[in-house]
Amino acid sequence: QEQLVESGGGSVQAGGSLRLSCKASGRTFSSYTMGWFRQAPGKEREFVVFIRSSDGHTYYADSVLGRFTISRDNAKNTVYLQMNSLKPEDTAVYYCAADRRGRGYAYANAYDYWGQGTQVTVSS
Repeated sequence: QEQLVESGGGSVQAGGSLRLSCKASGRTFSSYTMGWFRQAPGKEREFVVFIRSSDGHTYYADSVLGRFTISRDNAKNTVYLQMNSLKPEDTAVYYCAADRRGRGYAYANAYDYWGQGTQVTVSS
């Protein structure tokens, strides 16, 4: 069973930046497609971005394109989410997720493992 642990959340003013990290415990991290999702209060969990294991292909939700950047360091078993130009509507709990089959999908059911989430709050 893979364990994912997020960190880096916090509170920031609009226009600010945060970097989230997600560290995996297993030995096969490099084969996973890693994704980030978020869930705001009273809303459904929504896709943010993924990075595919095979070729590093990335895919972003329109709402974050150009502001967020995903990256991964396979030697450290860690995936990052750099968030710039943050807006109040980015406020949510952010979750990292792993697809052990290394595919590239933007829906939550494709992912096998999930972190516990980290809160991001953006004030206006």
